[in-house]
Amino acid sequence: MTWDNEFALSILPDLLGGLWVTIQATMAAIVIALALGLVVAVIRYLRIPVLSAVFGFYVQFVRGTPLLVQAFAAFYILPDYGIVLSPLITGIIVLGVNYSSYTAEVYRSGIEDVGKGQWEAATALSLPVRPTWTRIVLPQAVRSIVPMLGNYWIQMFKDSAILSLITMNELLNVAQTIGSSEFRYLEPLTIVGILFLAVSYPAAVLIRRLERRLAITS
Repeated sequence: MTWDNEFALSILPDLLGGLWVTIQATMAAIVIALALGLVVAVIRYLRIPVLSAVFGFYVQFVRGTPLLVQAFAAFYILPDYGIVLSPLITGIIVLGVNYSSYTAEVYRSGIEDVGKGQWEAATALSLPVRPTWTRIVLPQAVRSIVPMLGNYWIQMFKDSAILSLITMNELLNVAQTIGSSEFRYLEPLTIVGILFLAVSYPAAVLIRRLERRLAITS
């Protein structure tokens, strides 16, 4: 099979549409991962009875099971219990929950890196708990872990291809549909690889630059 430029150009709009869905799903999922991961990290750091143990099990369970198994469970098993979600919503939730277990550990390491003197200073100033966290601890913790969180966004973007198996209309699913209908996989799958690289590589470069800048200013 040889490359067909005319066919490649004809399918490009559909693939770009799939790329847009992939980016939207990834952006929504990273919001869930960042927010939920922060809640989990703070609760585990504060060692709140029962909740800390529950979230500790949550982190280990989610990290210890494959993303694909989680996606299949959410898409094929939950409807048996009356929870029916679209492939897109299912994909966003599964990605977000899965990566929240990783961002939680990143947050926790950042919080633990905050100097003991910062906590003591907040105590000496009689700062309430909320300002201590929002004005002193979290800004310093997040500053050191931004590059790692950015790397997780890139990894999440690439892992979104797994969600094609629950019929989410993302980039790889669109390419598979085109390939099966036209009996040509060379062009759609090659373009998929190029599009993933076109997004992830510049993002990786930006993250490396940000990491160097933060290292200089710290």
